[in-house]
Amino acid sequence: MAQRRALVVRGGWEGHQPVKATELFIPFLERSGYAVRIEESTEIYADAAEMADTDLVVQCVTMSQITGEQLAGLSAAVVAGTGFTGWHGGIADSFRASSDYLHLVGGQFATHPGKEPCERHGGAEDNFLPHTVNITERGRTHPITEGVEDFDLVTEQYWVLHDDLIDVLATTTHPTQAWHPWHRPVTSPAIWTRLWGAGRIVVTTPGHSLDVLEHACVRTVIERGMLWATRTASAS
Repeated sequence: MAQRRALVVRGGWEGHQPVKATELFIPFLERSGYAVRIEESTEIYADAAEMADTDLVVQCVTMSQITGEQLAGLSAAVVAGTGFTGWHGGIADSFRASSDYLHLVGGQFATHPGKEPCERHGGAEDNFLPHTVNITERGRTHPITEGVEDFDLVTEQYWVLHDDLIDVLATTTHPTQAWHPWHRPVTSPAIWTRLWGAGRIVVTTPGHSLDVLEHACVRTVIERGMLWATRTASAS
């Protein structure tokens, strides 16, 4: 059996520490039998031959831009069976100007509500809220989240705009407060999968900082998601 090949693509906004964040998971990939290639830009996506030989793409690129040729290469690889996964802004807040990327992933970061205005001091912590990630009924039997119980975090709580082609494994609910313009609680997908052609996509929205990525439940979901998304025999 040929060794599986993982491509780690990182860059974009430095606030999400793309190098340190991905370095947390590269040893797991190597222990799991992957040959890992690291790229510091999305230029590799336009290399059709390289992408065709890639079984899994792990992306950590917040915001930034992608060319049409690069996105076409990524999309073609996923349709042909290459897995695609990532966490937080590295996959759910990438390439805001590209509607085709949004179509590929199935969900896009919209905001992360903050604390009461009088409690804000201008730092990242202004947006760190206590919240719960709730595993759905589908998630309780899915290989990525099976055995993972609902868990609590104090970090950015992503509000995601999405379509109904995603399979939601976990959700999180944004309450309404007196200072909010919305009038009822809003539930967003927190972990989801998407089947796209022969490929599998996994998005995990928690992961703003290294301590969140090291949370046992978050790390478990991300690592299982890498394995699940990887090209299957039927897509070879």
